[in-house]
Amino acid sequence: MSAAVAERPAPASPPSPARRRTGRRRLLGLLKHVLLTGLALTMIYPLIWLVVSSFRPGETIFRDPALSLQGLTLENYGNGWTALGSPFSAYLWNSALLVFGTIVGNLFSCSLAAYAFARLRFRGRRTLFAIMLGTIMLPIHVLIVPQYVLFSELHMLNTFLPLVLPKFLATDAFFVFLMVQFIRSLPRELDEAARIDGAGHPRIFLQVILPLMVPALATTAIFTFIGTWNDFFGQLIYLTREENWTAPLALRTFLDAQSVSNYGGMFAMSVVSLLPLFLMFLVGQRWLLRGIATTGIK
Repeated sequence: MSAAVAERPAPASPPSPARRRTGRRRLLGLLKHVLLTGLALTMIYPLIWLVVSSFRPGETIFRDPALSLQGLTLENYGNGWTALGSPFSAYLWNSALLVFGTIVGNLFSCSLAAYAFARLRFRGRRTLFAIMLGTIMLPIHVLIVPQYVLFSELHMLNTFLPLVLPKFLATDAFFVFLMVQFIRSLPRELDEAARIDGAGHPRIFLQVILPLMVPALATTAIFTFIGTWNDFFGQLIYLTREENWTAPLALRTFLDAQSVSNYGGMFAMSVVSLLPLFLMFLVGQRWLLRGIATTGIK
């Protein structure tokens, strides 16, 4: 009898509170990742459907909302490239020229304005800085009418000047504020050391501050590129001749309310127009993260 009692297994000890908490955290983490993955797939589904539909025949695009890979063809890309009055490369080139001008203008003017607000001492600096920040809240619809009248009197319509010239006047207050916050995070001892060597404000800006502003400049360039490349309203207002059309304006002409719309060609050229944005973000992602992480949080 005593031997049977000795061979009986000991009862299992209940899991400790720390182990139960660890198990709950792992389960919650798994559920969170599943939920975020589902939300991410839901958000990128329209983009995936756009890419897949660009390879479908035009008459089958809207028949099946699923991502069916049957009957794919490259015909839409060939037809869409030459469907308009000029090859689609001409509109991409116009967009590239416009983007280049706006990036140069923002980098030049916003960096100078930011250095003035961050390092110079002059009367009314805080008031002007507050007014500049207030312009961020002004919608473009309030400004478009007087701007259009101004550029019309200057005979600049149907050119890129109405879209590029304001960028050289530091009209994008958000980028000025971004660079001001970045410059303020730089130690003033660098400026004082340069002044001891006899440097003035132009030399301090060009040789000391500007090389350290690469993350903020890269962030400004990326956001300017994305905003200008995707802009439709401003380009629609000022560019009415076909030889000046950019990619967003050219994509609009694939849809016609009075005749058959070329959805296949529009989807194909939309994918082509998205490639520069994807490549720009892929190349500049590291600088974009550095610029956001080091600006405005110190």
